[in-house]
Amino acid sequence: MGAFIVSKFGGTSMGDLASMQRSAVIGLERSSTILVVSATSGTTDRLIEIAKFASSGNMPECEKLIFGIREKHLGILKQTGNSLQTLTQLESYFTELDLLVQNLTLLKELTPRAYDHMLSLGERMSSLIFRDVVAQLMPHKNVTLLDARTIIKTDSNFGKATPQINLIEKEATAKIDRSGETVYVTQGFIGSDLQGNTTILGRGGSDYSAALFAEGVSADVLEIWTDVAGVATTDPRMVKEAKIIPELSYSEAAEMAQYGAKILHPATIAPAVRKNIPVFVGSSFAKDLPGTWIRTSVENKPSVRAITKRSSQALVTITTPTMYNAYGFMGELFEVFGRHRVSVDCVTTSEISVAVTVDNTTLENASFIKDLEKVGNIQIEAGYSLVSLIGNELTHKASLAKSIFSTIDDVNIRMMSLGASSYNFNFLVKEEDSKPVIQKLHKALIEAQ
Repeated sequence: MGAFIVSKFGGTSMGDLASMQRSAVIGLERSSTILVVSATSGTTDRLIEIAKFASSGNMPECEKLIFGIREKHLGILKQTGNSLQTLTQLESYFTELDLLVQNLTLLKELTPRAYDHMLSLGERMSSLIFRDVVAQLMPHKNVTLLDARTIIKTDSNFGKATPQINLIEKEATAKIDRSGETVYVTQGFIGSDLQGNTTILGRGGSDYSAALFAEGVSADVLEIWTDVAGVATTDPRMVKEAKIIPELSYSEAAEMAQYGAKILHPATIAPAVRKNIPVFVGSSFAKDLPGTWIRTSVENKPSVRAITKRSSQALVTITTPTMYNAYGFMGELFEVFGRHRVSVDCVTTSEISVAVTVDNTTLENASFIKDLEKVGNIQIEAGYSLVSLIGNELTHKASLAKSIFSTIDDVNIRMMSLGASSYNFNFLVKEEDSKPVIQKLHKALIEAQ
C-alpha cells in the first residue's frame, strides 16, 4: 500500500452536496485512508443556541432551529439518492436531539455532559451523509462510518476534554485496518470518556481530532482542508498583500496557532510533532493550489514569517506587597490558573506585581476571579488585542526592536513579551489599534523582505 494519509475537512467543506463531493474527490485523488469531518457549516452554532433555549424552557425557538437543521441535512441526503439506511439513522439522530431538548426543557438545567452530547450530533450527522457521498465515488473500496468515540478516548472534563494519548493509539491500532482496502469516514471534535460518555475537545477541535487520529495510526501525512489556500503571512481580510506561506516549521506553525492564526487549531501541531508527521494545509475549493507544508525543518527561515492577532484580550494585574523579597507567590498564583484550567499567553512581573493576558471569556468565571482576589489585589483592563510576530531567532536580531517601534511609534504598547521563545515577539495594543498596527508591520517587516 501507499502512504497512509489522514485528511480533515472543515465545516465549509461539508456545507452542501457540491462541497461534500469536492471533498470526496480530494480523498479519492490523495488516496486518504481516514476522512475526518466537521459538522456542516453553522450547525454547531445552532446546536449551542438550542441547548441554551432548551435550558431556559424556550421550546418554540428550539423547534425553529431544529427544523432548520433537519431541512438542511435531509435536503443534502435527498440529493445523494436518499439511502433508506442512512435516512433511518439520520432520523434517529433527530429523535436523540428531540429527547435531549425535552429533558433540558423539563429540568431547566444545562449540564456539561448534556451539552457535549448535544454538540456531538453535528459531526455525527455530517459524517453519516458524507459516508454515502464517498461510497458513491469509491465503489471499489469498503467505505466505513467510524464512530470517533470508539477511538478518541478522553478524560471527563466536559466542554474541553483532554485526550488520553496511549489509549487512543491502542484503540486505533486495534480497530483501523492499514491494508488500504477500507476508507474510514469519521468525526472530528468528539470523543468519549472511560465511562462511555460523549465528550468534545472544544471549539475548533476537529483539526485536533485529525491530528490525534494521525498520531494513533502513525500516519505518513496529515492534511487539513479548509476554505483558504494555505497559511498566510497574516489575515488577508486585514492586509490584502498577505501571501500564502509555502512551508513552515513545526515551531513556527505552533506559535502561529497559539497566537491567533485561525487556520490551525492550537493543539493540532503537538501530535504531528510527536510522530514527526508532515502536515499539509490546503483549500478544498481550490485543491490544485500548492498550499502550505508544515515540517520539522524548512530551508527558508526569515526573521519575521507572519503576524497574528488574538482579539478580545484582557490584562489582569495581581498586586501584593507580600511579594517583595518573598518566595512561593508565583507558585500560589499559577496554582489558581491551573486549578481553573485558565490559559495564560503572556506574563510580566515587577517586585510586587504580576501581569498576565487572558481571553475576555475568562473574566466570566466568577469563582476564578474570587480565588485570584485571595492571592492579591487585582486590576482588570479589557479591550485589547495581542499582536504577535512569528519568525526565527527573533531574540538575536539586533535591529528588530528598532524596526518595530519606529514603524508604530504612534501607538501605545501596553505590554510586551520577548525572550521565552525565539519564534515570537508579542505585544498588547488596544483593539482599535490592532488592524493599522498589523498593516504597518506587515509592510515594513514582511513585504519589504
